[in-house]
Amino acid sequence: MYDFPLTGAQKTFLRGLGQTMEPALKVGKGGLTPEFFKELQTHLNTRELVKLRFVAADRHERAELIEQISDQGRCVVAGAVGATALFYRQNPDSARRVIEL
Repeated sequence: MYDFPLTGAQKTFLRGLGQTMEPALKVGKGGLTPEFFKELQTHLNTRELVKLRFVAADRHERAELIEQISDQGRCVVAGAVGATALFYRQNPDSARRVIEL
């Protein structure tokens, strides 16, 4: 898993921001493809916070997909409810950060 620890208060703050967001990406029957991860990286680099929706996946499959996305996408899970999940990665360039924690 990507190692950027978030406190409970930070996760709560990020989930609050995520409530008004529309899902930027959808994970469907095709699963996690290289194109998906390329698009995820683009969103994380520009917004830092990305909301995903899982289509046609049961609870256990979603949990596995969330872990894979966190590992391969080098991001942190800020929250997951039902078929949606919120991922965060802080921009290493402090001048380009969108979200201040």
